[in-house]
Amino acid sequence: MRISTLVATSIGCAQAFVLPQAFFDAFAAPAPVADASLWPHKPYFLKHNVDPDTFPDEIQLEELNATALDLYHIAESSNGTYGHPTRVIGSPGHWKTLGYILHQFDQMRDYYDVTVQSFKALNGKVSHYDLNYTNGEAVPSAQAFSLSPPVEPFVGTLVEIPNLGCSDADFEALEISKDSIALIERGECPFGQKSTLAGKHGFKAVVIYDNDPKSKKGISGTLEKPTKHTVSTIGVSFAVGQKLIAGIELDPEFSLFFYMDSFVKKVKTKNIIADTKHGDPDNIVALGAHTDSVAAGPGINDDGSGTISLLTVAKHLSDYKINNKVRFAFWAAEEEGLVGSNYYVEKLSPEENQKIRLFMDYDMMASPNYQFQVYDANNIDNPRGSEELKNLYIDYYTSHGLNYTLIPFDGRSDYVAFINHGIPGGGIAAGAEGINTDNGKVLDRCYHELCDDVNNLNWEAFLTNTQLIAYSVANYAHSLKEFPERETNTSSVLSSASAPKYPYKGGANLLL
Repeated sequence: MRISTLVATSIGCAQAFVLPQAFFDAFAAPAPVADASLWPHKPYFLKHNVDPDTFPDEIQLEELNATALDLYHIAESSNGTYGHPTRVIGSPGHWKTLGYILHQFDQMRDYYDVTVQSFKALNGKVSHYDLNYTNGEAVPSAQAFSLSPPVEPFVGTLVEIPNLGCSDADFEALEISKDSIALIERGECPFGQKSTLAGKHGFKAVVIYDNDPKSKKGISGTLEKPTKHTVSTIGVSFAVGQKLIAGIELDPEFSLFFYMDSFVKKVKTKNIIADTKHGDPDNIVALGAHTDSVAAGPGINDDGSGTISLLTVAKHLSDYKINNKVRFAFWAAEEEGLVGSNYYVEKLSPEENQKIRLFMDYDMMASPNYQFQVYDANNIDNPRGSEELKNLYIDYYTSHGLNYTLIPFDGRSDYVAFINHGIPGGGIAAGAEGINTDNGKVLDRCYHELCDDVNNLNWEAFLTNTQLIAYSVANYAHSLKEFPERETNTSSVLSSASAPKYPYKGGANLLL
């Protein structure tokens, strides 16, 4: 945590500590340290061993609140180029987010070794899009997919694709006109595959409708890796999809007006990895959150909340001795298809892979209409130890008198690369675009929207989940005695060809 956070002890839940704008301008790059005496630290040998039972109580709401405001001001640095706050990769807001994280760890440099991993990822921007009926009325719930290529304005016949548009056979029997738009149901395969197949078979654009009748919003997704055949794609809700199908049934020439002004390009970005200097290097406790938002908004819940939680826990952990090394990972380009975490894990040598005993994923900790969600991992379909992680979270919630709900462990966030490479994984969340089963309302109404700002956080969920993260870190940093050993047959565990593959469903993107 930054020094300003530590002195803001009198701040209540409804307030945040505000710093001069000039202070935030310094985060374009990590600030150099001129005098080490400015950050005095207790020598490691004088510190106490971390205690999992008491460590979570050190997390205070005021520091979470202050850091959330910091990230929002950082997102505002993108106003000039994007017209609104965002921390999407390649934006000023994301670069300053990385600088901010590095600056926090620079103040803890006696306790952590920090490395930066550069890589390239696809980035795109949709400047404008239209999906209208021929009478000029806008089609409700329409949302453009990220990484969608542009298309000039046109009126095209809407054609319903049989099955789910996931194979050539779904398109081969169709006779289409020059300007046609494919209408495809969500499901079975990635959005990008549907769009690419449609373009390959002559469609000029695609509309994908949700397969969940309870969904009110249009699908918000990414095409992940556009090819030369990928075409402009827009998502709509289930109800709107049914209305469009009815229109086709009444009129075979039923048409829509379609337009998208966008671009797709590769940009350089970075992962940040902070390792404790102490602890057994052959038994690494790893956890991560992603640093980027979607282009549409500042992403303070998704996943600014996870970033804030990790920074807060890392700061407090630096006051203690540990037995196992802890690795805090801050991934970039999660919103573009889990690119950063996949890049990191794929670059690990077999020996480095084997040293990671577990990975814990923390994506969206403070959803406004939250539930305490636990990934439903097991030791049959997932690497051995994943079920123990799930049970740790469940035990924590129940011991504090809190209800929890299990959610599918099916590829929605940065744990995917780890479990695909034999590393036990797990995590918690507070909810995205889904429905809260307790009250029937959306878990995060501002998911992937401009309103995902500091007012979009539930502070009760934020504090509880960050304290649980602190507990999970302290528990495993203290001891892995009861945790399953890693598999030693690296030929079977680490082979990317033989490892089970979990189809990406979008940490915040929903590819399926």
